[in-house]
Amino acid sequence: MDGTMENDQLILRSDQDGIAVLTLNAPKSINALSEAMLAAMSEMLDEIAADRSIKVVILRSGGNHFCAGHNLKEMSTRRADPDGGFQYFQDLFAKCSAMMLRVVRLPQPVIAEVKGIATAAGCQLVASCDLAVAAENASFATSGVNIGLFCSTPMVALSRNVPRKQAMEMLLMGEFLPAGRVAEMGLVNRVVPPADVEKTSMEMARIIADKSPAAVRIGKRAFYEQVEMPLEEAYAFAGRTMAENMMAKDTEAGIGAFTRKEPMPEWTGA
Repeated sequence: MDGTMENDQLILRSDQDGIAVLTLNAPKSINALSEAMLAAMSEMLDEIAADRSIKVVILRSGGNHFCAGHNLKEMSTRRADPDGGFQYFQDLFAKCSAMMLRVVRLPQPVIAEVKGIATAAGCQLVASCDLAVAAENASFATSGVNIGLFCSTPMVALSRNVPRKQAMEMLLMGEFLPAGRVAEMGLVNRVVPPADVEKTSMEMARIIADKSPAAVRIGKRAFYEQVEMPLEEAYAFAGRTMAENMMAKDTEAGIGAFTRKEPMPEWTGA
């Protein structure tokens, strides 16, 4: 469906030509991942997962920054709980982790579009996306260590994107790193002038949206499953996955067109 929809105003959604653009819409809190933001994101991702008309998702932010991570003011109010907030904190981090897993497990690829700062769980959100485009003046940090809270859950996504020593550098030092540096580390794919961020992410989205949805869906799921496996097990899994992919109608049509030197067919997602 083309047009714009709102989810309690915290997440804005605009669909066009099979691409869903989600905008974090809480700029006054630097788009902090409050309880309400986590719930809105989870609900929106569940809707998109079931929407076969959507082929790619772009995740961008309202205001001047991407995301400041958890809402520390909201969290601090729970210190008055009988247990000092322990159960609340545990539940909150579980909800955040579940939302990040939704991004990874979403059938459609997700492109993070980063301007300003992406820190702590905001950096985790970038790392959880499949691809990332950053403005040249964007900066990234897992800065919890600076206030006595080691970024343990952001560490999970970060350590699966960048080499160990570089991940530990970010986690232990808590420094903000420029977009060019994190691109060298592998956290983002492309760094462009601020004026070109939206254009670049949309160009990438359109390229992906032109591919067979069935192949992209199978490939994304297989990537994240095999990357955690031992080498021999990964090859066996990937072989089965490719055999399953060969059975797709899109694949049969695409290979047939290629071998006959014909234009690629219109993909059905079957």
